[in-house]
Amino acid sequence: MDKVYKHQEVEQKWYELWEKNGFFNPDNLPAANKREPFTIMMPPPNATGILHAGHALFLTLEDIMIRFQRMRGRRALWLPGTDHAAIATQARVEKDIYKKEEKTRHDLGRVELLRRINKFVDEHRTIMVGQMRAMGSSSDWSREAFTLDEKRNRAVNEAFRRFYDLGLIYRGFRIVNWDPKLQTTVSDDEVDWKEETAPLYYLKYGPFTIATARPETKFGDKYVVMHPKDKRYTQYKHHQKIDVEWINGQVTATVIKDEVIDMDFGTGVMTITPWHDTTDFDIAKRHNLDKEQIIDLNGKLLPIAGEFVGMHIKKARPLIVEKLKNKGLIDKIDEQYTHNIAINSRGGGIIEPQILEQWFVAVNRTFILEKSSIKGIASGQEVTLKQLMQHVVKTKQIKFIPSRFEKNYFHWVDNLRDWCISRQIWYGHRVPVWYRGDEIAVGTIPSSDGWKQDEDTLDTWFSSGLWTFSTLGWPEQTEDLKTYHPTDVLETAYEILFFWVARMILMTTALLGAIPFHTVYLHGLVRDERRQKLSKSKADSADPLDLITQFGADALRMALVFGTAAGTDSVLSEDKIRGMRNFTNKLWNIARFLKMNLDLSAQSNLNMIDLSNENTRKNLSNEDKKMLTQLRILSRSVTKAIENYRISRAAEKLYHFIWHEFADKFIEQSKEKLRSNNVEKLSILIYIYQSLLTMLHPFMPFITEEISSQISGGKNKPLIISSWPEEIRY
Repeated sequence: MDKVYKHQEVEQKWYELWEKNGFFNPDNLPAANKREPFTIMMPPPNATGILHAGHALFLTLEDIMIRFQRMRGRRALWLPGTDHAAIATQARVEKDIYKKEEKTRHDLGRVELLRRINKFVDEHRTIMVGQMRAMGSSSDWSREAFTLDEKRNRAVNEAFRRFYDLGLIYRGFRIVNWDPKLQTTVSDDEVDWKEETAPLYYLKYGPFTIATARPETKFGDKYVVMHPKDKRYTQYKHHQKIDVEWINGQVTATVIKDEVIDMDFGTGVMTITPWHDTTDFDIAKRHNLDKEQIIDLNGKLLPIAGEFVGMHIKKARPLIVEKLKNKGLIDKIDEQYTHNIAINSRGGGIIEPQILEQWFVAVNRTFILEKSSIKGIASGQEVTLKQLMQHVVKTKQIKFIPSRFEKNYFHWVDNLRDWCISRQIWYGHRVPVWYRGDEIAVGTIPSSDGWKQDEDTLDTWFSSGLWTFSTLGWPEQTEDLKTYHPTDVLETAYEILFFWVARMILMTTALLGAIPFHTVYLHGLVRDERRQKLSKSKADSADPLDLITQFGADALRMALVFGTAAGTDSVLSEDKIRGMRNFTNKLWNIARFLKMNLDLSAQSNLNMIDLSNENTRKNLSNEDKKMLTQLRILSRSVTKAIENYRISRAAEKLYHFIWHEFADKFIEQSKEKLRSNNVEKLSILIYIYQSLLTMLHPFMPFITEEISSQISGGKNKPLIISSWPEEIRY
C-alpha cells in the first residue's frame, strides 16, 4: 500500500466500478424480486446554479440510509432528479439577460426566452449531477427524473384534470401575492417577511383616528371597522353611514362591526383596503363589501388617486402625506415604527397584494376519495384536502423526525388557505386548459382547431408535489409504482416542510388515496463559521467539488454528519473537514500496518485462521473474546442508531471506537504478539477491522472500499453489496 492515501486516485475509480456493475439499480442485485423494497426519492435541487455544501448534507444522509439498507438485503432504490424551479430560474436568466443585453423577456419573446432558459438549465443540471456523483451518491441514474420533462408533464396534466373533475381546482377572483417586479403571482409560502422601520401615520377619519404605514393605499377606504363589543364605540351601529372628509374630498363611510378587530391595538378602529390587504379582503368578503383597486400591476396609482394617477407608489407617498398635512388630516407621525414587509423569496420584489382571477386548489371543499389505503379513511368517503393532510400525521401514518416539527406542520395546515397555482411567467408547466369561445377543455389538447391554451404556467410545487409517484411512472400503473410506493423516508431540509413536504402529502393522499412516505427526516441548515446560512446566491458558499478536491469526499461526508442531529443547524468549517481528513489518514495507516503484518505472515507460509468456524471461536483467548464482544456491542448500537435515523450518533460511535478502542488499545496491545507472527491475533484484528470497515462504508464509501480491497488482495466482495454485520459472532 502507498504510504499516503490519495483520494484523487481512489474516488473516481470506485464510483465508475460501482456504476459499471449496476450496483445502484436495485433490479440488478441478486434475487431482486424477492427482496423487501426500501425507497428514497431525492429532493430535486433547483437548476438555478451549482450545489453548495448545504446540499452535500442531504446527499450524504440519504446515501448513508440507502447504502445501509442495501447492505441489509433490502431492494433499495434511491431515485435522483432535479427541479426546474420555475420562478427562481426564470428570474435568474432574465436578470443575466438584462445585465448583459439590457433586454427584457418581452424584447426576446416567449420562444427565445425559453430556449435560453432551457440551455441554462441543461448546463447546470449537468454540473449538479457531476457534483452528486463526486459525493459518492449511489442513486439509480437509470431512473433519473426532471420535474419539467415529458413524463412529469403528462403526470401534471393528469393531476390537474383529476383535481378539476373533483371540483378541487377552480378559477376565480381572490386576493393573491403579486410581484410587480417579476409580474407574477407567488404562493403564500414563497413570501419572506423583512423587518423595516418606517413612519406610521395617524390619520383623522371623521371622528376616528386610524393608523397606517401605507397612506397610498387609502384612497378607496369607505368602511370603518370596529369590534362589536368595544364599549368606546357603542354609539355607532353596524352599517351606519357617516360623512367624512378624506384625501380627495368628502366620502360616505359605512360602519362595520367585526370580531376580528383587536380592541387593544391602537384606537381599536381601522379603515380597510380590501383590494390590497389579505385581512381587509377577508373582512370585505364576510360582509359582502365593495372592493376597489387603487394600485395597478406595475405599482402605479390608478385614477381613483386623482392628481396622483400614474405615479409609482414610492414617489407618490411623500406627496400624499404632504396633502394630508395641508388638509389637517394627520394627527401625528411615529417616525420609528417597525413592521414587516412582504418580499418575493424567489425574485426579491416587494409584494403588492391584488385581487386577480387565478387558478386555485380548494383545500376545504369536500370530495369523494374513490380509492383509499389510508388507515381510518375508507374508499368512497367524503373528505377535504385539509382533513387528509391532518389525518395521516395525527394517526402517525407519517412520522416526523424530530417529532417537534409536527406542531409546525399542524399550525400551517390548520391555517391553510386555497392554494394559488397559476403563475404569469413563461417557464414551467403550462396550465393544461384550452379555450374556444365559451368552450373549455381541461387536461389534454383538443384535436379540433381554434383552441387557445391558457397563457399561465403552474406553481413549481404543483409538479414537485407529485414527485414520489410521478417518478415511478404514474399515471400508468407501472411495476415500479406497485413496488416502491409508498416510499420509506423523505429526507429534506426543515425549511421546505411547507413548500414541499406538505404539498406531497396533499397531492398523494388525494390522487392515490395513499401516503407518500412513512417517515419525514428533517435536517437542519448548514451554516458557515459565522453561522450564516449557505446559499447559492452567496459567493462564499463552498462548492463541494472544491472541498472534495482538497480533502476528499469521505472527509467531507463525515464532517457533515458528525455532531449533526436531525432538525439542528450545524456549522461546517475547514477545520472540521480537515479533522475528518486526519481520520481517513488514520484508517489508511491502520490498514497499512495490518497489511504489512499480513504480507509477513504470507511470506512465512502462515495461514489466517477461519473465524467462521465455531470450534475456532471457542478456543480464542479471553482477551480476543473480549475484543469481539466489544465489536458485537458496537454493531448492535450502530445498527439501532441508523434504524432510528440517529445518523450522527452512529458516525460518532464508529469514529471513537476505531480511533480510541481499535487503534489505541487493540492494536497497541497486540503489537508484541504480532512481532512474533501470532497469526491468531492478526486474524482477530483483521476480522474486527473488516467488520468496522463494513459498518463505516455507508459513511465513508471510497476509502473503506479501497482498504477492504487492498487487505484482501481484491478477493473480497465490494462492500457496497456486502452483507451488513447484523450480529458479530465469536
